[in-house]
Amino acid sequence: MSEACYTKKDLCSDQEVKWCPGCGDYVILASLQQAMVNTGKKKEDIVCVSGIGCSSRLPYYMDTYGFHTIHGRAPSIASGVKLSNPNLSVWVITGDGDGLSIGGNHFIHAMRRNINMNVILFNNQIYGLTKGQYSPTSEQGKVTKSTPYGSLDRTFRPGTVALGAGCTFLAKALDTDPKGMTEVLTAADQHQGTSFVEVYQNCVIFNDKAHDLYANRASRADTTLMVEHGKPMVFGKDKNKGIILKGLKLEVVELGEQYQESDLLIHDKHNEALAYLLIDASKPPHFPMVLGVLYQENLETYEVQMEKQIEDVKVKKGGGSFKELLYSGETWTVK
Repeated sequence: MSEACYTKKDLCSDQEVKWCPGCGDYVILASLQQAMVNTGKKKEDIVCVSGIGCSSRLPYYMDTYGFHTIHGRAPSIASGVKLSNPNLSVWVITGDGDGLSIGGNHFIHAMRRNINMNVILFNNQIYGLTKGQYSPTSEQGKVTKSTPYGSLDRTFRPGTVALGAGCTFLAKALDTDPKGMTEVLTAADQHQGTSFVEVYQNCVIFNDKAHDLYANRASRADTTLMVEHGKPMVFGKDKNKGIILKGLKLEVVELGEQYQESDLLIHDKHNEALAYLLIDASKPPHFPMVLGVLYQENLETYEVQMEKQIEDVKVKKGGGSFKELLYSGETWTVK
């Protein structure tokens, strides 16, 4: 892929964007467009594949190639696109309902195969398109149209499932932090393997302010931790808080007489055990919501392995003939 010089506007399609005013999806769209500008990839080398839901309208608004597919199946179709043309930058656009409920099985196997593509999960903790039913990421006790007496289900943790399935790149972002999200999406596209980015996104109609505790700009500095590889885990409006490892648990401490910045835990994005701890601990207000690149591992991608396998078979058995294959075995002619 040759490098292109675009502005964000160049990646906007001629379609009217039809999301509710104030929806966090607008910020995700703009951040993805800016990330694509940052990578310098040509529009015809980018493909956005979505399932069903409010998030899945995004391919219409990108002036690139795209598919609006069926419920939960976007990872499978995106896998086929990438394997057919490994030179493409492929993005799966999904939501917490589309990707983790009906599409949960496809999500898991996309993570474990490590195809070089990117998955953005819009997490608003609700079914928005179908008018406010609880979703896999809704909190326990959530009262919705489908759970009038409160949901009994425990909250699905996408990051934990992604890591357990073998995800090689895991990151989190907020729809109220477009700069941070753009940086994460740019890093995801540069990663060789399946990248998974969970974006906490607000649904103003059916689940307004679900993420307000850590997404609100007024309080965000004290309720979020933006991790950076090789740097101490410090946060807070006055940079006066930090994270230490005490035994097998992470703990928030105040910087001052007892603890200095040199005492804090250093983020290592290559440490899978640490990524699990960060996901498990992310429960504001007692522990900040952890954002940025939590985990990254460099493994050979599925498509590279597939190409090698095909070449090995050709060496052993020759190139083969499609016509011979078609007429092999029990065949007959219909007159």
